[in-house]
Amino acid sequence: MGLKQNTWKLNQWYDQSVAGNAGYAAFSIGGLWSWGDGYRGQTSHNNQTDYSSPKQVGSATTWADIATTTNYGGAAINTDGELWTWGINGGGELGQNESWSPSKQAYSSPVQVPGTTWASRSDEEFGSDRSKIHLTGNTAAIKTDGTLWVWGYNQYGNVANNTAGGVAYSSPVQVPGTTWKYISSAGVTMGGIKTDGTLWTWGKNSGGRMANNAHSANTAYSSPVQVPGTTWRTISFGAFNVFATKTDGTLWSWGYNTGGSLGQNQSQSTLGAYSSPVQIPGTNWKQGVAGTNDEAAAVKTDGTLWTWGRNEEGLLGQNQAHDARISSPAQVPGTTWKNVECMTNGMFGTKTDGTLWSWGSNADGALGINQPGPTKRSSPVQIPGTTWKRVVGGKNNAFGYATKS
Repeated sequence: MGLKQNTWKLNQWYDQSVAGNAGYAAFSIGGLWSWGDGYRGQTSHNNQTDYSSPKQVGSATTWADIATTTNYGGAAINTDGELWTWGINGGGELGQNESWSPSKQAYSSPVQVPGTTWASRSDEEFGSDRSKIHLTGNTAAIKTDGTLWVWGYNQYGNVANNTAGGVAYSSPVQVPGTTWKYISSAGVTMGGIKTDGTLWTWGKNSGGRMANNAHSANTAYSSPVQVPGTTWRTISFGAFNVFATKTDGTLWSWGYNTGGSLGQNQSQSTLGAYSSPVQIPGTNWKQGVAGTNDEAAAVKTDGTLWTWGRNEEGLLGQNQAHDARISSPAQVPGTTWKNVECMTNGMFGTKTDGTLWSWGSNADGALGINQPGPTKRSSPVQIPGTTWKRVVGGKNNAFGYATKS
């Protein structure tokens, strides 16, 4: 039976690849690990305990993709295309088709969202700027057929079904179109890239984050609006701004520029906003990530890591004093960085040798270095292990994805 199962898996991967579903990752198999703040059950260990070191979630080793949120929750997709969620369910964002109630507010163990064709990222695609699933006050996920589904809060048209208001959706709602490739969100605003390289945004336009050359924070769009251009490659929404790369390796930003977080080498006191994309110097950017606290990070194709913006809790990894601000990209030591991810007041980075590093605030053990906190780290410190594959960061917690021997 084992051989038949493996043959089926191979045929399934082959069929999906031929169909053009490059995000299908049947061979990306590994265990799921979590640590940090467990207050809402978001570490998924069936309790509300904080963990200062990585702890495996269950015994399954067939997880293919992960996502987390600043709103105390997480999600994972396995190699069967099943989507599982956990944590807080205040707006129905866990996709369980239930009305909110105190007794069902949070789940401390994974619960399945209906369906078995949810897409996951390949190893090369992985990064918060190339997500096929994203959680904030909403959850958004792409299926293997290229359809995009959203659920959760809809106050500013976040569900993109041409309606807005206080209604929340606790089951997936389809966004028009069948060629969605990547998705990103930040609470009240959301955006996605299609396979043709077009970029679309919807939701609340705070700070011009819709990138439609309008500043009104009170304007909400309940259907996708196209951002000019057809060569967009990655997209990352933060709490206050947005970063995106193009196929030519350029990196662009827009939204609030608090503390110089847009990387435009402007005065640290600049508090303006940009409602259209502005380029950050350089042409070999691989990944650009917007943070949750006026910070940003990016990796170049040469393996160098760069950070800028607000340095609260040492989250920029520059070995600088608390709350220093940098308005242009500054390099973090090392040339073998693979990916970088932001969490609240901290960052995580993976290297090409499979090591995992963290820096910033260690509240609730969020850095995963076997220290309960609240010690700050202003330079990268290694989390034990050398076979880490993927990591994402949430609100004072993190979910790491790894294959371990």
